[in-house]
Amino acid sequence: MAAASSATIIPSIDKGAFLKLQNGSDIRGVAIDGVEGEPVSLPERVTEAIAAAFAAWLLDRKKPDASRRLKVSIGHDSRISAQKLQDAVSRGLDAAGVDVIQYGLASTPAMFNSTLTKNEDIFCPVDGSIMITASHLPYNRNGFKFFTNAGGLGKVDIKDILERAADIYKNFTEEGLRDPQSVQRVDYMAVYTSDLVAAVRKASGGIEKPLEGFHIVVDAGNGAGGFFAGKVLEPLGAITSGSQFLEPDGTFPNHIPNPEDKEAMEAITRAVLDNKADLGIIFDTDVDRSAAVDSSGRELNRNRLIALMSAIVLEEHPGTTIVTDSVTSDGLTTFIEKKLGGRHHRFKRGYKNVIDEAIRLNSVGEESHLAIETSGHGALKENNWLDDGAYLMVKLLNKLASAKASGLGAGSKVLTDLVEGLEEPGFAVELRLKIDQNHADLKGGSFRAYGEAVLQHLSNIVDSDPKLEKAPVNYEGIRVSAYGGWFLLRLSLHDPVLPLNIEGPNKEDAVKLGLAVISAAREFPALDTSALDKFVQV
Repeated sequence: MAAASSATIIPSIDKGAFLKLQNGSDIRGVAIDGVEGEPVSLPERVTEAIAAAFAAWLLDRKKPDASRRLKVSIGHDSRISAQKLQDAVSRGLDAAGVDVIQYGLASTPAMFNSTLTKNEDIFCPVDGSIMITASHLPYNRNGFKFFTNAGGLGKVDIKDILERAADIYKNFTEEGLRDPQSVQRVDYMAVYTSDLVAAVRKASGGIEKPLEGFHIVVDAGNGAGGFFAGKVLEPLGAITSGSQFLEPDGTFPNHIPNPEDKEAMEAITRAVLDNKADLGIIFDTDVDRSAAVDSSGRELNRNRLIALMSAIVLEEHPGTTIVTDSVTSDGLTTFIEKKLGGRHHRFKRGYKNVIDEAIRLNSVGEESHLAIETSGHGALKENNWLDDGAYLMVKLLNKLASAKASGLGAGSKVLTDLVEGLEEPGFAVELRLKIDQNHADLKGGSFRAYGEAVLQHLSNIVDSDPKLEKAPVNYEGIRVSAYGGWFLLRLSLHDPVLPLNIEGPNKEDAVKLGLAVISAAREFPALDTSALDKFVQV
């Protein structure tokens, strides 16, 4: 444990600065110096206040009797600021009167699992859990995700915690918080990985090494997911030679750990082809997202991963509803509904939005077993609606194992065959139209109100053009079909940006869709349309 926070003058930080750390249902900030123009916004004292605020929030909800202290587990990914923040979180929790259990390097899904595991020997279930991570963001960033046994905290809870943290911070003295007198350290990842191994063995009918003969390579991107090769695949009998970037390194020297990143996907594809592997698996930094590559080098991410998971889930639960984010393709809808016989419920961006919508549908009598985003966040009802990249991959491994046991042969063909018939666009692009918050055209208003005005104007234009067909059911932005493709213009969840997604049979038709948007966008001088102008070459 590092020394207690030093007795120095505490800089004044107002509530607004705390609230700026909110990123939807997460907290994120700059944890270390090193990038010009990015001052530290998540120092140790602020971290202590946030941890103490989470403890206070948890005490309000759990209301334990006086004889029981609450337990909170802490884990972190491979970021270089992880240890410093873990120590600060521990001090904040201890000062608030809760017991501290440190897991060290861990995955985000494992942290939620620790609120469900029943094993007193490892102090489980814990009452709350904190994961120190900033997902795929650059090395200088870090942040927090919070869990109880009900799942991840939502936006309202995060705002509440940050408001409490600002009040707690105001009462901090120069003395600094003391180090906890007692910290329990547990190798919880051993428990979590053994559960994943057991899940594959169970699905195979109890075979000890159901993946024997399979060659599977893993790319962890130097994040927290390196465990999957040695602790999950190898005990199941798989060969993992050629796996890469398994060592945790918070500078991320090889590529960004992000299944949506082009360079990252090229890296795992090369590893599959170079090693003549049956399958490649890639994780993001904290392992709540994943993707795969088949033996031919075909990427199984974004719409393809959703199609693959939908095929697996609809085999198990015929007719169920698949909930996705808003930027999924029309071809995916056709695949889910026409080929697989399910229902596609396209909702909003944001993994928590997608998961909460699936839970809501079940509560009103519409069966849903899968909530999944194009980003690689996927959650299953059978896994407590936890978005777990490792568990998603376990579902793929189950298919490989069952195909082999049924005599259908090794290799990833069984997975590739499951997405046969998925219509894919000939051309796809995402452009970001930024709102200049300092522009006079905002007239002192918010970027959100300005963005909504852009969307309303576009909606009016679409209504007056018979070539453009607005989506009959839509939960986010303006989605329009035309020219054999579609576009979606929406307002970012957190930033002054209007992301524009366009898919078409070819670039020419995609440009026609872009021109429909630009006719509305040009009426708003605070909107930077340069990316769109370049795309349509106007």
